[in-house]
Amino acid sequence: MPKKNTKLWGGRFRSTSLKQVDQFNGSVGFDYKLSSHDIAGSIAHAKMLAKRKIIKSAEAKKIIQGLESILRRITGGRFPWRLEKEDVHLNIESALINLIGPVGGKLHTARSRNDQVATDLRLYCRVKVSGIIGNLRDLQKVLVAQAKKNVDVLLPGYTHLQRAQPISLAHYFLAYFEMFERDISRLDDAARRTSVLPLGSGALAGTTFPIDRGFVARELGFSDLSHNSLDAVSDRDFAIETLAALAIVAMHLSRLAEEWILWSSQEFQFLRLPEQFCTGSSMMPQKINPDVLELIRGKTGRVYGALVALLTVMKGLPLAYNKDMQEDKEPLFDAVETVGNCLQILAPLIEASRFNEKKMRSALGEGFVLATDLADYLSGRGLPFREAHRVVGQIVAHCQGRGIELKQLKLEELKRFHPSFAADVRPWLDEMHSVDRRSALGGTARKNVRKEIQRAEKILKK
Repeated sequence: MPKKNTKLWGGRFRSTSLKQVDQFNGSVGFDYKLSSHDIAGSIAHAKMLAKRKIIKSAEAKKIIQGLESILRRITGGRFPWRLEKEDVHLNIESALINLIGPVGGKLHTARSRNDQVATDLRLYCRVKVSGIIGNLRDLQKVLVAQAKKNVDVLLPGYTHLQRAQPISLAHYFLAYFEMFERDISRLDDAARRTSVLPLGSGALAGTTFPIDRGFVARELGFSDLSHNSLDAVSDRDFAIETLAALAIVAMHLSRLAEEWILWSSQEFQFLRLPEQFCTGSSMMPQKINPDVLELIRGKTGRVYGALVALLTVMKGLPLAYNKDMQEDKEPLFDAVETVGNCLQILAPLIEASRFNEKKMRSALGEGFVLATDLADYLSGRGLPFREAHRVVGQIVAHCQGRGIELKQLKLEELKRFHPSFAADVRPWLDEMHSVDRRSALGGTARKNVRKEIQRAEKILKK
């Protein structure tokens, strides 16, 4: 005779599951990370059941005390997670029943694992997104601190990875401040849509019990209730949005990492990375490798993959819940942890890095970075900009042929290319003047940069 199915859902079954099926089906190996959120949701649910007189107050008290005891065991590393119990929810519920007896089985009244896991996952996202926003703020503080120290330090700005125009190093740091500010805004926006309570939707159609969903929402800090039970249990948009925002964060981190890998190379020598964030070569004694930055750049692919994985899981699912949705957690957990780790290690790396002002200034002396300024000078003396552009292009070609830079040209030589050149052209061939002339809002002029640092500090104080 087949063994009796002892699972909490096994009443309809005449035989037990195969061990192979338990291993394939189980998720407790990763969804145990939801345990604190699962217990928080269960405590709020038990309070509501008592408030609505669906269970007795004494029963709710006993359930809550049991859950709190289980949470202490989990946080203390003394809880035995059992694969045959499938997931975090059934592990905790089974332990509760073992601890307090049959009354523990009343906890699942008016609730399904479908709305339970949707609630847990939203609670998880809310907490983790808040933490990542905190990490981003810490990184922004480091960027602003570096900007304040480097307002007067100049370097070439690049387009197409070719030297283009002079900029303040502080302006560079503030560019990443702006990127991360947008990231925070996106995460905040995703968090707003995450803060919708699905609990009370049951398996897919709601519940026959007179529950108070608003009470549970207030207990758990949700700002709204879901309005359609079918949608509530099958919605993972909030997780996808969170992953999309994290993917953009990772992209920004990767761009900075790529730049600093280049800048720390012997070809650039713009900065020296702190040795405690680098590694050496097993063969070449001279090497200092930017492994941390390379890993940040490489881990971006994992975060992108998590987003694509969840989009792919969801793209063909009919309403409502399907077991495919168990595959939402591992990509989400991994992306959250990966981005958090990258942010936490990048901030101290940036703080401890040192910049080679001499090398940056030297790079400004090559590459004709003041060519646009020279064209602007001619344009300001009445030439159409396109004509001025053509004239300066000819001057650059002339200088390249002679192996000299623009500022080495005498006034008489400039006049051969156009008579509009006069003695007042000299300041236009000075890098600091070039920077400070770009004083329109958003430009790299030092007075602008100082104002933007003040603006950034006000944002951080909020």
